Amino acid sequence: MTDKQVWLITGAGRGMGIDIARAALAAGYAVVGTARSAASVTTALGEHDDLLAVPLDVTEPAAAEAAIAATVGRFGRLDVVVNNAGSFYAGFFEEMAPEDFRAQIESTLFGPVNVTRAALPQMRAQRSGLVVTISSTAGIASTGDFLTAYAASKFGVEGFMEALSTEVAPYGIKTMLVEPGFFRTELLSAQSTSYAEPTIEDYAERTRATVAGWQSMDGKQGGDPAKLADALVQLVALDEPPLRFAAGADAVELFETKAQTLLAQASAHRELSSSLGHDDA
Repeated sequence: MTDKQVWLITGAGRGMGIDIARAALAAGYAVVGTARSAASVTTALGEHDDLLAVPLDVTEPAAAEAAIAATVGRFGRLDVVVNNAGSFYAGFFEEMAPEDFRAQIESTLFGPVNVTRAALPQMRAQRSGLVVTISSTAGIASTGDFLTAYAASKFGVEGFMEALSTEVAPYGIKTMLVEPGFFRTELLSAQSTSYAEPTIEDYAERTRATVAGWQSMDGKQGGDPAKLADALVQLVALDEPPLRFAAGADAVELFETKAQTLLAQASAHRELSSSLGHDDA
């Protein structure tokens, strides 16, 4: 048992999850690091009195429940959940296999759903808690090719967390969405990205160019995951964490562009849009 704040971080065996776990430990918090292989967490982070490594496939609801039980069994409480685990199924919609599209939704949308569902009873009992979900700028605006499945999952995450925030607020539970732009993580690596098999000649040239473009960006993205992890520690410590945090200058720019686009679309047919009520209303 501990009187320290307890964080559970999914996907803590590689990529941004390692940086988030390190930042939380450095801030003096207890951390439950989860990954499909618990050994990958201890390999990445080493042994630490305040670290518990737990195996978790976020697509399995029972595994999520077991991870929460392990957290409470070791530390006695759960204060912060960081839904970080994810994957990237890339490709044109017509070329993507239905099972791959579904796998994207299972990992990147239902993963946070499963973990959050498992965590909420403990947080309600405590009358406190924060659910942080790593979304993406692709959940705000999908710009570019190969993003249909990924954007669908991230738009889903955005709606899920935004709606959940009002449901759990009366019990002292808060939510925070984090929308990173391009950060130097492992998301574009061969281990994390699955490309659809090219099958349609109409897309062939664009497929070659898009795959080459994504691969050329791997390891060269402008964002520093360690700085983002430190920023999350700062945000979590606030009395009122933001509902959304645009992570990176490119994310801020995309937020502003999307807001301007929505305003323009709202005004484009304002008279017609406003004329659809019953005449007796």
